[in-house]
Amino acid sequence: MARLIVKKWSQTTSKAQYIGPVASSQPDDSCAVVPHYGNSTMPQSSNIAVRAVRLEDAAFLSALLNQIIERGGTTAHQKKLSQDEFARMYLENPRTVSCFVACLKDGTRLGFQHLDTNPKLPDDWLDIATFAKIDSPVRGIGTALFDATISAARQANMVAINATIRADNAPGLGYYSKMGFVDYAIIEAVPLADGTPVDRISKKYLLK
Repeated sequence: MARLIVKKWSQTTSKAQYIGPVASSQPDDSCAVVPHYGNSTMPQSSNIAVRAVRLEDAAFLSALLNQIIERGGTTAHQKKLSQDEFARMYLENPRTVSCFVACLKDGTRLGFQHLDTNPKLPDDWLDIATFAKIDSPVRGIGTALFDATISAARQANMVAINATIRADNAPGLGYYSKMGFVDYAIIEAVPLADGTPVDRISKKYLLK
């Protein structure tokens, strides 16, 4: 039986309370559209289905992320993650608010999007990270994921989403601009692992 990564929202505070994985009747390789909070369901875009990430996705998604890390230039990650490290960072982290995977009806995972709190941001802001399969011929992955993510952020009563992107990541900057994010801050000359300085550009998406 598969397990979903979910949150329980407090009616009196914008904070999410982590309740961990819960049982799902969906088979482990299913990409059917399933609920992620309340009575709502994931939006569906063209042939892409979007659902909450399950712990069973960790092997697929950590491999997808490691391919991106290995290519370099489009993520702040510079060291590959083991499956367990991936699960701890993106699925079992108590700061996680939502994590969605986009996939085809045959179960092929195309990418994922993660939303969490960040102590460096205001309490009613969230941080976003997006990763799509390298050289995927499928279009609309990021748009489908953001539809689900923005619904989760609004359900959590947040006011804004922050995206911080490497200045040399042109595709990432273009994606967030297309989704409606606007620049609001630059962190200059953040060193990479080899010492190369690369600026970080922060963009925001206002929910209210």
